[in-house]
Amino acid sequence: MTTETTQGYVRVAALSELEADTPKRVEVGGVPVSLVRTEGEVFAIHDICSHANVSLSEGEVEDCAIECWLHGSTFDLRTGRPSGLPATRPVPVYPVKIEGDDVLVSVTQES
Repeated sequence: MTTETTQGYVRVAALSELEADTPKRVEVGGVPVSLVRTEGEVFAIHDICSHANVSLSEGEVEDCAIECWLHGSTFDLRTGRPSGLPATRPVPVYPVKIEGDDVLVSVTQES
């Protein structure tokens, strides 16, 4: 269940639900988002690869990047930029707030 808060942030998960380096797919206002807890932070990145219509949340996480399982492109979780072919276009990344155990994401603004 998602709940809208101020400034367009929506509660999407509990921090305690997120396993380290294991992506979790959520939807925020109809937008597919992959949540990733890694390196002591939580990142929100658009869940669809810019090269193929594939869910990034099914990929592997390593070195603050997520890999598309289909063709192997990796995307920086901080910037959304691809670091390997065949993807050449970045995917949106979204700001995340942690309030207690709540993970909040805003898809109305990209970071």
